[in-house]
Amino acid sequence: MKKEIFGENQSTEANSKNDSAIETSLNATGGHGEVRQENSRQGSVVIGLDKEDDSRRLSMLWDSFKARKSICGNNLALFEEPSEPFISSYLKGYTTPGPLEREKSKHAKAELGVMLGVYLPTIQHILGVTMFIRLFWMVGIAGIAQTFFLLFICCLCTLLTSISLSAIATNGVVERGGAYFMISRNLGAEFGSAVGILFYLANTVATAMYLVGGVEILLLYIFPGLTIGGTEVHSDTGLMGWMSHNLRFYSTILLLLEFAIVAMGVKFVQLFAPISLFCVILSILACYAGGIEKTIISPNGQHVCMLGKHLLQARAVLPDDAPLSDICNYCNASVPGPLLNYFCPNDECSETFVKNELRCINGFPGFGSSAFIDNLGSNYVGENEYLRGKKADRNVEVFQDVKTTFFILLAIYFPAVTGILTGANMSGDLKEPNSSIPAGTIAAQLTTSFIYFSLALVFGATINGAVLRDKYGQSLRGGMIVANLAWPTEWLLLIGSFLSTFGAALQCLCSAPRLLQSIAKDDVIPILKPFAKVTSKNEPFKGLLITVIIAELSILMGAMDHIAAVVDFFFLMCYAFVNLICALHSLLGAPNWRPRFKFYHWSLALLGAGLCFFIMFSTHWDYAIVSCVLCLAIYKYVEWKGAKKEWGDGIRGLALTTAQYSLMKINETDPHPKNFRPQLLLLLSMPWSKELVDMRYLNLINLASQLKASRGLTIVVAFIRGNPLVIDDRKKAEEVKARMEFDMNQIRLRGFAKTLVYGETQ
Repeated sequence: MKKEIFGENQSTEANSKNDSAIETSLNATGGHGEVRQENSRQGSVVIGLDKEDDSRRLSMLWDSFKARKSICGNNLALFEEPSEPFISSYLKGYTTPGPLEREKSKHAKAELGVMLGVYLPTIQHILGVTMFIRLFWMVGIAGIAQTFFLLFICCLCTLLTSISLSAIATNGVVERGGAYFMISRNLGAEFGSAVGILFYLANTVATAMYLVGGVEILLLYIFPGLTIGGTEVHSDTGLMGWMSHNLRFYSTILLLLEFAIVAMGVKFVQLFAPISLFCVILSILACYAGGIEKTIISPNGQHVCMLGKHLLQARAVLPDDAPLSDICNYCNASVPGPLLNYFCPNDECSETFVKNELRCINGFPGFGSSAFIDNLGSNYVGENEYLRGKKADRNVEVFQDVKTTFFILLAIYFPAVTGILTGANMSGDLKEPNSSIPAGTIAAQLTTSFIYFSLALVFGATINGAVLRDKYGQSLRGGMIVANLAWPTEWLLLIGSFLSTFGAALQCLCSAPRLLQSIAKDDVIPILKPFAKVTSKNEPFKGLLITVIIAELSILMGAMDHIAAVVDFFFLMCYAFVNLICALHSLLGAPNWRPRFKFYHWSLALLGAGLCFFIMFSTHWDYAIVSCVLCLAIYKYVEWKGAKKEWGDGIRGLALTTAQYSLMKINETDPHPKNFRPQLLLLLSMPWSKELVDMRYLNLINLASQLKASRGLTIVVAFIRGNPLVIDDRKKAEEVKARMEFDMNQIRLRGFAKTLVYGETQ
């Protein structure tokens, strides 16, 4: 009959056209009348239904048509629906997909490869403001050698995490949902939710870090005249200092602006992603070009004034109306100017001025100079010092506003290497995620690592050490150190770095509410249920509001260095758990653990997790304890109040493996009488109903409770007559089991309750 109606060799395209004709005609005739279809394709069959045909054949034709539509419709959807534009699909990866987006896009055609799908978005998320306004300062403080070691620790941590991530992402079919979805399904509801919340907080606080960093660039280097209190307060960076208040005020304004942009929809946010990446790439190339340019025309580099080993602020040397290029003319004891007014106020010069020589040196000597050798060693100093143990005059000399140690610098810089989870967020838009995620993520991590090491080398080999330690460019009249190195113009780096921070903050502010919505949608944390709702445009507005509030609280910390330390611990906890997932599955050898990415090992994963915890506790042990306590609190809350979810995760696999191992150890030898524990099996077979409970059952479990005194193992099995294939009988079995568990808890009988439905013949 099937051959007679549809034809044996009919093509898919012909079927589609035939179906449309049949549907139109049958709908038009209401299932009666005459339907004729002709097709000239080879293998097609001409179908004729005359008025004399009986209704049985017409009904058969209609049923066959509906069956084909239901079976083939979803399979043909990939070819019938218009594909998503190439660039639009690429831009989607910059935000974490929400649950509704995942549901709607299940049948969307994935077309992104390694380059546009993983590599470029990951690079865009990793490279950021810290590279431009803190890396040069780190080289000056820690020296080239220790800076390389610091970068090695940071990059090794993210490389090992990328390897573990690649193994997890290629273990089976890669679903949509981003990094949280992947972590939670491997860790379980409790740990998955805890890590998800930490990941959400990391993105939220990172929004504040990017905004404060952007405002620092704006007020110090682009528009210093906007500073409330004047440029004189630029060095007042204490907790309640005027510069800190400026950072809070302008960062709040930018946060409200970004809130308005994100509230309008994700499409507006996606426009900034390629702009931000383009600006970052141009700025990096400008730094490389500047190092070469300063080497070629070394004598023309920007000069600075030094008094012995004291690097002097430009405002203490130059009159207000003199250009910075004239600094050597005023760096002279015989020339009247601000310098003499500071050190010789009453025609009597200070001892420091008399004993030290005034020198005007080239701050950017370029490659081939002695800068590389001079900058190899470290120069750690305390707060308000210019050299170790040497207090600085804040009005004249360049000083450090924070205490500097190796681990403090490690905490400040680690956020610059985060962002490796971007590839996992794009899993649903990738043509071949099993190969794209490992290749793109690891390649992006190695590329950014090379950029960091090479930039550190360029800074250390082309810039004078004293200038490198000038964190806010006070010796250059508030100029940005890296911008003065850039070629062809400093504005390329200034504008590029600011736009990159603005774009990165937008991405975080857009991704964080969607991540919170994904956690709330899983329904494992009841308190988050209101954040699962979205607007008519699929925007998590409630999540956006709470994200803005948390970001504003982070902005109130008032300094990028302080905020960066908080961001560290949220990301490090996430990375530690990614490594623990890989190590756990590898050691357990679960049947479902078969990653296609083969270049992993449990020892590397454990090393990555250990490195994460080492960075946490070596930088700020108090923050590390708070992060661990927060993670544990969320874990216990979900365990206590959360919904029961079974995702086949590694934590439950670990519990099963541990239980099996313990039981096997017990069975090896007979237990000693001192270790005797009663092991009871209670078998029940009796009529059951919710209204009537057999007292013999209650007496039996009471007796079991008295025999074992809450020790040992008890298994209570109730046999229920019925049919296990009937839904009502299965529901009855569940009710019986629930009642048994309730009664066992009431009398404190620890054990397992099971039900077994058996038939009449059993």
